[in-house]
Amino acid sequence: MRVYGFAGQGSQVHGMGRDLFDQFPDETRIADDILGYSIRSLCLDEADDRLDQTAYTQPAMFVVGALTYLARRRDDAIDPDFLIGHSLGEYVALFAAGVFDYPTGVRLVQRRGALMNAAAPGAMAAVIGCASAAVDAMLREGGVTSVDIANLNAEQQTVLAGPREDIDRLKPLVESRGATFARLNVNAPFHSRYMVSVAEEFAAFLAGVDLHPPRIPVIANVTGQPYRKDQVRDTLARQIAHPVNWLDSIRYLIREGPFTFVELGPGHVLTRLVQQIRARYGFH
Repeated sequence: MRVYGFAGQGSQVHGMGRDLFDQFPDETRIADDILGYSIRSLCLDEADDRLDQTAYTQPAMFVVGALTYLARRRDDAIDPDFLIGHSLGEYVALFAAGVFDYPTGVRLVQRRGALMNAAAPGAMAAVIGCASAAVDAMLREGGVTSVDIANLNAEQQTVLAGPREDIDRLKPLVESRGATFARLNVNAPFHSRYMVSVAEEFAAFLAGVDLHPPRIPVIANVTGQPYRKDQVRDTLARQIAHPVNWLDSIRYLIREGPFTFVELGPGHVLTRLVQQIRARYGFH
């Protein structure tokens, strides 16, 4: 069984897509026309600091992920058995599954990135070396009711989201329990209660978009299960304010049987997470 995976915001690096833009000039031009700027310059110009701004990061990650997928399919036309993406990466998975076409995908992530960029400011941090149940107990015991669990990435890696000052004051508490606290390079509390209004506005935008049932199963961040054909629109809208359940998603794939995980796009963060989860269950 073969699974293609796509990373989300945080995996962006200057230089990504360098070998792709010339290979796919039509898709590059389409992105430029929709976005109103050069996607090539955004990704390759190291003096351009916009790549780490949510409104620009999300379209860049989608375009590079989509072009990487198209390059892969050009060399290997056999469909994967499953597709999966982490947060923004789920949009590349849905494009690959035929839920929407490439121009629609660019427009979706452009709108999503703009809405999330304009959201209430906040912060996110990873807690590494501590199970999610212990992290949840830590929040309750510390009386930190303003912080949500945003990503369940692995058995020992949980991401928190909330107001910046509350995230920062968790650092000594986390470290006192022997875990590692790592602030993420984002400026808003994604996948938390603070994104509910964004999710509602994005749902209204989605109402006017033509979506199709996936032709290849896509594992949803919201449920850790394949997208249901009759709930694509609702599940996609909910994803913005709902925790990314990567751990249960990979557990689902493990139950389906032995699989090869192929990460398409910049970085290897998802590959490492999959390795950690599989090792926990005796798979390597």
